[in-house]
Amino acid sequence: MFTLCAFFVLFLGVVHCQFPRSCTTSGALRSKTCCPLWKDGSPCGSQSGRGQCMNGVVFKALAAGQVRQFYDDRLNWPRFYYDRACKCFGNYSGYNCGQCKYGYYGDNCDRQKTVVRKEIRQLSLLERKRFFSYLALAKTTRSADFVILSTGNRHHQNTYRFVDASIYDVFAWIHYYSMKPILINGTFDSNTNYAHQGPVFPGWHRLALLFIERQIQLLTGDEDFAIPYYDWRGEKNCSICTNEFFGESNEQGFLDDDSFFASWKSICSGFDYSDAYCQTAGDECQMEKLHRKPGVDPRVKSLPSFQDVEDTLKWRDFDRPPYNVSSQKNFRNALEGFLRPSDGITLERNMHNSVHIYLGGTMSQVPISSNDPIFLVHHAFVDKIFEEWLRRYNSTPQNYPENDKLGQGPNECAIPYFPCYRNKDLICRSSNMGYTFSNYQGM
Repeated sequence: MFTLCAFFVLFLGVVHCQFPRSCTTSGALRSKTCCPLWKDGSPCGSQSGRGQCMNGVVFKALAAGQVRQFYDDRLNWPRFYYDRACKCFGNYSGYNCGQCKYGYYGDNCDRQKTVVRKEIRQLSLLERKRFFSYLALAKTTRSADFVILSTGNRHHQNTYRFVDASIYDVFAWIHYYSMKPILINGTFDSNTNYAHQGPVFPGWHRLALLFIERQIQLLTGDEDFAIPYYDWRGEKNCSICTNEFFGESNEQGFLDDDSFFASWKSICSGFDYSDAYCQTAGDECQMEKLHRKPGVDPRVKSLPSFQDVEDTLKWRDFDRPPYNVSSQKNFRNALEGFLRPSDGITLERNMHNSVHIYLGGTMSQVPISSNDPIFLVHHAFVDKIFEEWLRRYNSTPQNYPENDKLGQGPNECAIPYFPCYRNKDLICRSSNMGYTFSNYQGM
């Protein structure tokens, strides 16, 4: 199994950023510029017409005095670190304009393709084994493009370092990083984060799935690869928690030795401190093994029902004030699972949240839950519900509400994706981003 223990580590004294490897050089950090050379030898592939290095690409300006009031390295992402970045033209995308927009392929990004995400039980045995082998490859292959941020003390910038990680672990880290408490005026606020508990939730997770889906396509050369989904409606137990799928659990909750994922460990596990970022990165010996305990938590004894999903879809408003866990009569809070879908008023764990709780173990430790690959198929189904809502109400970016939550405004960049994707632009049909869903059990 690939380990993180012996690879490149870049220590930083004054800058606390991460992500594109080529933008973590001392020169890039000093100049606050992330405009890497493309293979034609020019920044952002400018000589080939792919893009151009420009100031403030989509970045939202901070309000007067906001830098002094807050101290969080994710604030105003990624402007806090880079003033200049690549603006890509046409169908080109990526931090150096070297890739294609989602849904486009080819050297010139001129081939359009829509992949189909199937229910995982619709996959043939060969397709399922291919999916699991792709996940194993992503788990054991060092990311050539990205590094992750690690520190044991977020208050002291000289402790920040960039560390190598596998492709899958970069994905898991993205979810973990977005969920760390926000540092405001020297104290941590756990009541909100950059990926949950507000209008950013559906679009942020859609982008996370697109990221790992495209990374696996690039890794394997399989442009037809699509993440399957798990339609958990009405299940009395987890039918895919078997060794044929994601693994059975023993009495201690660890995965059976014969499962595909028995040897997997969770990056950023073990030390869930507010003032730390992924403290165990680089030391696999300290990382926890995946574990799962379906149905053990007394708060949730079964998975959401067909009616729960239909009740969630009846709410026409995408989100409503105060745009948090107490927001009533809206789709986002019902889908995320802080609201009883039937009445839109009662606060309870349901839908997305209840699946995490029901599965238990790693999945119930939400910051590190993305380490469990069952996270992928769960959130792919959450995304399918989101897509059904978009279709029913013909929703557009204009449905994304104005709000003052840090990192969740319509024109703010989804954190920590690079290049910038505005939160409101993720309110769009999946076909615009190169994928669609199979029909299963009437949806």
